Amino acid sequence: MESTAPEIFSAIPLTHYILLSAALFVVGLIGVMTRKSIIIVFMCIEIMLNAANLMLTSTSAYYGNPGGQIMVFFTMAVAAAEVAVGLAIIVMVYKNLKSTNIDVFNKLKG
Repeated sequence: MESTAPEIFSAIPLTHYILLSAALFVVGLIGVMTRKSIIIVFMCIEIMLNAANLMLTSTSAYYGNPGGQIMVFFTMAVAAAEVAVGLAIIVMVYKNLKSTNIDVFNKLKG
């Protein structure tokens, strides 16, 4: 299939973007699975989200289809809402439990 990519994408192959996105996603996934601080876990989730956005943007630009870039716009809007709500929950949990450790969250069960 012939690429309709702009000139900047002819210098860097799409595989480099895919590998970078996959590496970022794996780093975020490992952070989510191994860390105990809810702040670090939250940041790792954001890294995973940005890896997906990088993949959408690079493939969209490479194939000349704006659909992926439009999807990134909506993803970033949802991520902004997620950050606002997530940080509010983290602040309230810290205020009540005096800890950001994930293991302490079991105390919130009713």
